Amino acid sequence: MIERVRALYEGNSHTAYRFRYGLLIFDVTTILFIVVSSFLPRFAAMEWLDTMIGLVILADFSARFAISRTPWRDLARPSTWADVAAIVSFLAPIVGEGIGFLRILRTVRLLRTYQLLSRLRADSNFFRRNEDLIVASVNLGVFIFVMTGFVYETQHRSNPAIGNYIDALYFTVAALTTTGFGDVTLSGTVGRLVSVVIMIFGVTLFLRLVQVLLRPPKIRFPCPVCGLRLHDRDAIHCKACGTILSIPDEGQV
Repeated sequence: MIERVRALYEGNSHTAYRFRYGLLIFDVTTILFIVVSSFLPRFAAMEWLDTMIGLVILADFSARFAISRTPWRDLARPSTWADVAAIVSFLAPIVGEGIGFLRILRTVRLLRTYQLLSRLRADSNFFRRNEDLIVASVNLGVFIFVMTGFVYETQHRSNPAIGNYIDALYFTVAALTTTGFGDVTLSGTVGRLVSVVIMIFGVTLFLRLVQVLLRPPKIRFPCPVCGLRLHDRDAIHCKACGTILSIPDEGQV
């Protein structure tokens, strides 16, 4: 049984590829559900969807852990704890607002995005050509939505300016861009610390995205001598060591 599951997750058959891309579609759908449901009121159908998604994530997590050759090393990965947090938040019996703060944990599921990127890196020429831009955009997007969820869950009960996720998103973006309109502020010591975190890390991620957008496009190709990976698209020699490069034509990298 374990070998059959390992073949699906790690094999090279058409069935294994279809299975893995089915999981990829599920991951993308789950992330979209997390983002969209953050802006919607709770209702019975959503609670049912929560349970179904949580059970699928639990099954996937259990299968991965069962076939892992280094399970204890896997426990140190952020994506592993992102899955644990998501499972808790989806399956915990949330009644009213008493333990509603658990919903913030599902935003950590966005860390699964980085596993999606590793799959695309192996399979997509488009991704490899635009990897820096895509990764910078994902970093910024994950940060924005995780911090938006944190702002909402810590502020909406006590701060009249944060009535819904739109308000929290508005504040997060305003703080991240250092616009600082002043119409929405976070109360208390925790609120001020959250604002500082958003400004410091958010501005860094935003500037990284701008840097990637403005700099000339590069191609990833490891130099056989010094190992430098980024080169101009029309490079003939490595800028670091001068070695002649044989970079494949576009679409063959």
